[in-house]
Amino acid sequence: MFAKTMSLGLMGIDAFPVTVEVDHHRGMPAFEIVGLPDAAVKEARDRVKAAMGNSGLELRPGRVVVNLAPADLRKGGTLYDLPILIGLLGALGELPGSFEGFAFLGELSLSGEVRPVPGILPMVLKAKEQGLRGVYLPAANAREGSIAGGIDIYPVQSVMQLLDHFAGRKPIEPAPPLELSQAPAQLLPDFRDVKGQAMARRAAEIAAAGGHNLLMIGTPGSGKSMIAKRIPSILPPPSFAEAIEITKVHSVAGLLPPDTPLLRTRPFRAPHHTVSPAGLSGGGPIPRPGEVSLAHGGVLFLDELPEFSRAAMEVLRQPIEDGAVTISRANARLRYPSTIMLVAAMNPCPCGYYGHPAKECICGEKKIDSYIGRVSGPLLDRIDLHVEVMPVEFDTLSAGAESECSADIRARVIAARERQLARRAWTGADCNAHLAPGMVREVCQMSGEALEVLRRAFERMGLSARAYDRVLKVSRTIADLDGSEKIERRHVAEAVQYRSLDRKYWRRNRD
Repeated sequence: MFAKTMSLGLMGIDAFPVTVEVDHHRGMPAFEIVGLPDAAVKEARDRVKAAMGNSGLELRPGRVVVNLAPADLRKGGTLYDLPILIGLLGALGELPGSFEGFAFLGELSLSGEVRPVPGILPMVLKAKEQGLRGVYLPAANAREGSIAGGIDIYPVQSVMQLLDHFAGRKPIEPAPPLELSQAPAQLLPDFRDVKGQAMARRAAEIAAAGGHNLLMIGTPGSGKSMIAKRIPSILPPPSFAEAIEITKVHSVAGLLPPDTPLLRTRPFRAPHHTVSPAGLSGGGPIPRPGEVSLAHGGVLFLDELPEFSRAAMEVLRQPIEDGAVTISRANARLRYPSTIMLVAAMNPCPCGYYGHPAKECICGEKKIDSYIGRVSGPLLDRIDLHVEVMPVEFDTLSAGAESECSADIRARVIAARERQLARRAWTGADCNAHLAPGMVREVCQMSGEALEVLRRAFERMGLSARAYDRVLKVSRTIADLDGSEKIERRHVAEAVQYRSLDRKYWRRNRD
């Protein structure tokens, strides 16, 4: 007999429909799975047979062939256990009725329990797009699946429960739609704790307001990491569409917390400098999102930037520019979103004390040049703001006065972002950092004095065309924070000063 069920598969963070066809007929006992299955899918035959036996079901002798269509797309993971079981029971005549209009997802334990699988949200969204009536999935994934809305989600705990449901003995009630209330206040590190560092705090505010990349250079203990870890506290909350996409990435990666079906806060990722290029960009034998995609919609913080391998740093160039990571394989081309704020921190030399007012640097010129040179010019060019973080004086640290809190800074950032969102209808960009080249000149209207300041800076500093565009975008963000429709002289002057450190450190021997 023949039966078929519907399931889904993953390609990047997007899903595609999979038809599970099962044929059982007389012949030499065999259990074959075809349709480009990976090792985990092939092992489903053993899990399905054990789950049937331990659930009181009998697999009659014969030849079983399971086809996962379309057969030219690779299928991976353990999510096909449940649909293969349902199709097999249908082919054996054990389940009455039709499964048309429903999809099945889930891993089986040998005892017949249904275990959770990653990537539920994008697959349920695809099932809804395909017009399916409902999805049967592991009970542990039900809250995540119910985010999609407009499609019935049936939480399944075991094979026996599913059999009782189809026999009409004890129907499974669909999971209620998830109430998308405001996310509870999250305790994030506050800028109130940062003493002094007025310029670095200002640079962080500008970066957050425009979605710009930020590089902080300073001696050890000056507060670079402290400032970076507080940037999420001043970012605006993600929109619902952004939250869905952020959640999809973490769901596919298997990193979605069980008690958090929808991520309503922007991610902050801080990989160690020993991370591999594939760990940053994603990929591997079974492609998974890397750190740059897990930071999508939030902050990717690279501490001790020169300590990262050259290959790892250079792999960031395309995601920073395009807002996506593309992984090409012989049989697939995967795309992971990576719209991030890159925040990096580094020492000015190997010992860390080059330029320190009190401590002497023990590094020679060649060592300093070699250390600084690990950060390439093309990567540096893609970082909008460069700021020097100097040691904090004793009087500043011991003063009882509190610094400005994150809530006050965040209010200004949100106001600036709202001005940028008001222009989105004709710019197509949510923030200034993402303005397309053709839109930069149109959005960044400057006064005559501002244009002259930029002209002198371009000639004196030898800016590249990319750096010129980034100075314009930063100027636009400073003007937005200032509530100004036109970019004035003071806005350009402030933006230009955030491009001076590459001249101080990277070009000091060439001037």
